[in-house]
Amino acid sequence: MTSPSLPAAGPARRTVMAAAGAAGLAAALTACGSGDDSSGTADTGSATGGSAQDGAGGTALARTADIPEGGGKIFKDQGVVVTQPSAGTYKAFSSKCTHQGCAVGSVANGVIVCPCHNSEFSVTDGSVKKGPATQPLPAAKITVSGDEITLA
Repeated sequence: MTSPSLPAAGPARRTVMAAAGAAGLAAALTACGSGDDSSGTADTGSATGGSAQDGAGGTALARTADIPEGGGKIFKDQGVVVTQPSAGTYKAFSSKCTHQGCAVGSVANGVIVCPCHNSEFSVTDGSVKKGPATQPLPAAKITVSGDEITLA
């Protein structure tokens, strides 16, 4: 008497489904938790002349001339917003609003604005200027070398 053989594809499908579930969970946690844990975020890049000690090449974002003084520019693909609060000083923050995870939509007149519920954040330090958000935008690490701004 022979026993029926089972297809061998079961574990591969299970592995694929587990990986897809883990990736979805990681994405959801990143979007929802970005404002809750500032301890995992490095300090913001410094003004021109600041040290780029790690020498590792990051993602080139922009030229310093691309970032308006008192304003900034949003880099959707990298999930950051880079600002120039005063001449020659560049800062970077997560572009995800800490209220409900929407992507911020504009930077002007010293504030970063989320279009979902009109929360406003300071271009200087990411602090909340107007709610409903209650947590600041987490800082992101950038380096400025010459006229190039790089995401570290």
